Amino acid sequence: MACYNLKNYLPMTRKVGGQSLPDQPKPESEIRAVLGVLHDIAPDILGVVEIGDEKALADFQTRLAAVGLDYPHAEWIQGADEVRRIALLSRFPITARHSRSRVPVELNGRFFEMCRGILDVTVQVTPVSTLRLVGLHLKSQRDVPEYDEAKFRARESIAVRAHLDAIMKETPDLDLLVFGDLNDSKNAFAVREILGPLKSPMALRDLRLKDQWGLTWTHHWAEADIYSRLDYLLVSHSLWRKVNLTRSGIHFSPEWSQASDHRAIYTQISFPE
Repeated sequence: MACYNLKNYLPMTRKVGGQSLPDQPKPESEIRAVLGVLHDIAPDILGVVEIGDEKALADFQTRLAAVGLDYPHAEWIQGADEVRRIALLSRFPITARHSRSRVPVELNGRFFEMCRGILDVTVQVTPVSTLRLVGLHLKSQRDVPEYDEAKFRARESIAVRAHLDAIMKETPDLDLLVFGDLNDSKNAFAVREILGPLKSPMALRDLRLKDQWGLTWTHHWAEADIYSRLDYLLVSHSLWRKVNLTRSGIHFSPEWSQASDHRAIYTQISFPE
């Protein structure tokens, strides 16, 4: 399984020939670099954020298939953000869909909705095994006039934890994986809230992924030259026992910065046949 922030795989205003032009797709050179990264990893299940509309997702699937990565099963959701969405692509059938596009968030007495909602599906990974996957993309660290961005992520995380609690109360020994761009550091309230109380049976475990040099950053903010870990794979206690940590990590490619401002993360999980 892999998770990747695609960095605006969607039409938007971009500089072309020195001019800012509206409705420009992600450049072909960037798309080729994205495909190269994913071809290297070749995941059976792929979670992505910063994908555009369903047309953009279909284009992405077609391009992936052209490099040998065929994902016939997909889930795509749109939250309050009408530009950037979350999607999941899978070689295996999706047997249940519980995604929530409209998730209410209260902050300072005002009501909003989660920026990108909560993607939630169950995948049949073997004839006898299923995997529940929850995909997230919390509010970015960019300032907005409506609210404090860190406080909003904190409120989003409370909504996410309530969603996860409901799942795990129903099935305590569930194989559950939470993936996504949480836009915060591991000690921030939002990340700790989603992980849950340390000794609780419903707590998640952070895979604490590293690259081949032992580095943990997944995002580079070029303007400030800051490297951060914003992307996570979190697993339930039951799933933790099936994770192969030696085959999990942060992917490095010489073209990583051409593809995105994030690096892809991945894990290998072994299920009974």
